[in-house]
Amino acid sequence: MKQKDALTVLLTGRSEAGFAELIGRMIKSKQLAFDLVCLKPEVGPNNQRFASTMKFKQNFLDDLMRTYREADEIRVYEDRVKHVKGFREYFEQFNRDAATGGPSATRKPITAEVIQVMEMAKYLSPVTEAAEIQRMINAHNGSLGNPSANITKSPYGRLELSKTTFYTGYLLSNADAVRIIDNIFLPLISSSVADTSEIKFMSNSILITPRSAPEPIRDKVGGLGKVVRWRLTDTGHFEHKLWAARVSPLDSSVVIHTDNPEPIIVLGMRKGVRPADANKIRNWTPVTKDDSLVFDTVVGEKTILRVQEEDVARNGAASRGGKRRFQSDTRDEADTSTRGYRDMQQHRPPAPEYSGGRPPQNHNNRHYNGPPPPFRGNRGRGGRGGRGGHGRGRGRGPGGRDNYASRYRSLDDHAVAAGSHDNMMDGRGPGRGPGGGPVMNY
Repeated sequence: MKQKDALTVLLTGRSEAGFAELIGRMIKSKQLAFDLVCLKPEVGPNNQRFASTMKFKQNFLDDLMRTYREADEIRVYEDRVKHVKGFREYFEQFNRDAATGGPSATRKPITAEVIQVMEMAKYLSPVTEAAEIQRMINAHNGSLGNPSANITKSPYGRLELSKTTFYTGYLLSNADAVRIIDNIFLPLISSSVADTSEIKFMSNSILITPRSAPEPIRDKVGGLGKVVRWRLTDTGHFEHKLWAARVSPLDSSVVIHTDNPEPIIVLGMRKGVRPADANKIRNWTPVTKDDSLVFDTVVGEKTILRVQEEDVARNGAASRGGKRRFQSDTRDEADTSTRGYRDMQQHRPPAPEYSGGRPPQNHNNRHYNGPPPPFRGNRGRGGRGGRGGHGRGRGRGPGGRDNYASRYRSLDDHAVAAGSHDNMMDGRGPGRGPGGGPVMNY
């Protein structure tokens, strides 16, 4: 910005109608001075409609470079891996066309550099974030009777927040998850693999039971908030695609419960496998006494808050997880696993997950994670061999609760974000459960 011969541009795919005022305030608060601030219009200057954010940005850059024909260099700073790749390919093609255009070329090739920058995320506490989401929902619902107040032209009806519990488990803190990853998991895999997006880092929980545990099981394990100390005893892998660790309570008199054959932590896995594949590990390697880790867990629930239309809740679709799903996250999926690990290293609380109701056609919400797929044989109907399913119809399946040893089950099967539940409350401090520890269900 201080360079006198450079044009500085803020280019975003956010819509003019919905975000111009907000982005203007952000720029002013940071005392930034851009020559151009460009948001995505509903219709382009040539009456074109853009199929994607990338198409809009490429179209803008094309006009920019042809307007400033004597410019020798362009630098683009981008945090999305897919967009970095897209920009680089675009500039290569632009320069090829410019070089072969002959006398009719509108400009000469340009020196283009696309610089990938780290995405800096800031997370609120779940209490604060849920309150902010509720405030936005209230504002949305209040605008429905006043078209002039609906500046984002939202196609939704009345919205509400609903809570879905994925599982009850022994939950690790971010600090302990990072210790296990650094001291146990990373030595098991090559550093070249660890530095890529092939691995999803986990090490965040020990399953007690899917969904909210029945009261007898909660009482058995000491209630929500119960603190249990564990020792990591063995490690193993399934085809070098999934790595897991067996654990045991430090106090042998402590009563524990897991719907799996034995307490297991999934350390990490590649794409294409599921945490359930930990049950296929046949060879376990005991960790040395020096390498054995002791860590604390808190009995809690993994939940999401779902933003949905009120009529969806009335019809009961939310309780089944819903068949409709938004288009998957367009943010670079390959970066999510390493980003989650970086967040744990910085002791950030995991970002609360929000899923939505009915999307409009071709709507792409890149902050939507969506409800995860159901367990095989989830309660009521559907798949084979889980709790309550029998392949078809209703009833208890062959691999259900009475036969759980045949299947490893984890809520990470649902593709929920890896992370733990420490530092989850606001400044007033966490509530205390009957077990003495903080209640981590939010």
